[in-house]
Amino acid sequence: MSEIQRPGALYQQVAAAIREAILSGEFAPDSLLPSEAQLMARYGVSRPTVRNAISALRAEGLIDVRHGKGSFVRSSGQPHLTIERRVSRTAEGKFVMPNGDIWQEAEEPTTYRTHTTKDTGRLLRLDEEEALFGCDRLLIDPSSGTRAMHRTLIPFEVAEAVPLLGEEPCKPAAAIYWVLTQAGHQLAWTETVRARMPLPDERTALKLPDATPVLHVTRTAHGTDDRPLFLEELRFGADRAELVYRITADKQPTRRTRT
Repeated sequence: MSEIQRPGALYQQVAAAIREAILSGEFAPDSLLPSEAQLMARYGVSRPTVRNAISALRAEGLIDVRHGKGSFVRSSGQPHLTIERRVSRTAEGKFVMPNGDIWQEAEEPTTYRTHTTKDTGRLLRLDEEEALFGCDRLLIDPSSGTRAMHRTLIPFEVAEAVPLLGEEPCKPAAAIYWVLTQAGHQLAWTETVRARMPLPDERTALKLPDATPVLHVTRTAHGTDDRPLFLEELRFGADRAELVYRITADKQPTRRTRT
């Protein structure tokens, strides 16, 4: 039996001892933790104390409780999927999205009308409550089981200026880029990435374990005069995938020499 001789509530002392065993490698990643009875015997505490300790470690994200199987140490390995974030074009001028072929649609896409929020309005440089076409997709990578929520948002005023977008606002992003260039826009993109805790519907749709943040990626397509035309959002569990970017150096303007 391991002696518990630390300040703080008893369950916190047990949680600290289990945490040390995990971080030291005694309880390896993906391994099943000892049963409640074994932990009670090991630390000389009651069942409620063990359960409270497990709950605390679960909230920290160190433990994943699988119903009917027990408590497992969360994996500390590499993400299951690497997602490239760049835009390429073919010789014919069509747009190609890296990793575009890995995703399958888990459900039928949903098209709807919505309005800008404070966040989407800022990215699209519109006031709040401006009309938008929205399209939601739930995606899955069959090889790893990684799930992602993909959303596209097109301002009404852009759809009115480019009729093909208003007729079919749920086109894939690469197809929307093509339609915009055919309408005379020369596109450029900005992208932001932030981590946050998931909303209840995101946790359910993405099948996230406890205490797992989502990565929320937003990509804005800009057209003539840097005007935002189109917004994409991609959300997935931060434990499942990582993003990779290709960075190139900008060309600096040539300085003229005075003679």
